[in-house]
Amino acid sequence: MSALYTSDVLPRVVPVAAGVLGASGLAVACLPARVATRGELRRRWLTWAVAAPVLVGALALREMGASVLAWLLGLVAVAEYARLVRLGRGERVVLALGALLLPPLAVMEADGLAHPFDLRTVALLTAAGVLPALLSGDPARGGERAARTVFGLLWIPVALTGLVVLKGTALAVAVAILVGDAGAWCGGALLSPLGGTLARPPGPLSPSSPVSPEKTSPDKTWAGVLCGGMGVAAGLEAAGAFTVTLWAAVLAGCVLGGLLVSTIEREAGVRAARAWLPGPGGLLGRTSPLLLSLLPAMVVTL
Repeated sequence: MSALYTSDVLPRVVPVAAGVLGASGLAVACLPARVATRGELRRRWLTWAVAAPVLVGALALREMGASVLAWLLGLVAVAEYARLVRLGRGERVVLALGALLLPPLAVMEADGLAHPFDLRTVALLTAAGVLPALLSGDPARGGERAARTVFGLLWIPVALTGLVVLKGTALAVAVAILVGDAGAWCGGALLSPLGGTLARPPGPLSPSSPVSPEKTSPDKTWAGVLCGGMGVAAGLEAAGAFTVTLWAAVLAGCVLGGLLVSTIEREAGVRAARAWLPGPGGLLGRTSPLLLSLLPAMVVTL
């Protein structure tokens, strides 16, 4: 499957995204006050109501708009990630440079001007990721810092190049995540008695943390995965991009993205990566499903 052109996907996804946001917003507004997740659902809807037009608008500007969006998302996300895993200044510089330099390389790839993404790029990213830790002479955390930096480069800047090289398929993936997220939350809340949780319910954030254990989110139940999978399929079909492999890639990103950020946050002993966005997890938490969807989407699409 070759990447779709944005001009082919845009007329399909705009009505879908608007319809999902409108219907979900009306449903959330009508929830009675006694519903425990009412406030959380409203915050999540507000985040999507702001993010969806920005994402669609940026990708509608084709490679340049996607590159600018990748810059902005990448710089904020790597800053949140570096703070969470306690990386040093050198690692932060490497991550920031990756967020700045990889989108222009992706534009060159998308325009056919060059083919910079190959094994040499992987080797350079790996070397750049481990160099600060090696030069710091840190026997206690050197290996950990190097591994976390290389992982951060792959997880954030490399994944965000998919916004550029996937063209219209990236837009289809984003809309599928929007529909899948709504389906997972609604279906998980309604059908939660029918299925258990994906992972063991989290305990306190750390032995000394005063924060009590959180309840399992509806989208982290098997019922939520089932309904989210149907939502992802509907979103991809509406965008004219449905294939079984792309559906599996996006669904895996939706399911594993939130679990990954939650794991990192709890290892760091904090409740959220950054509390400046409505809903949990800051920008890193909200974009993690997209990040983990773009990587396998590039594998099965390009």
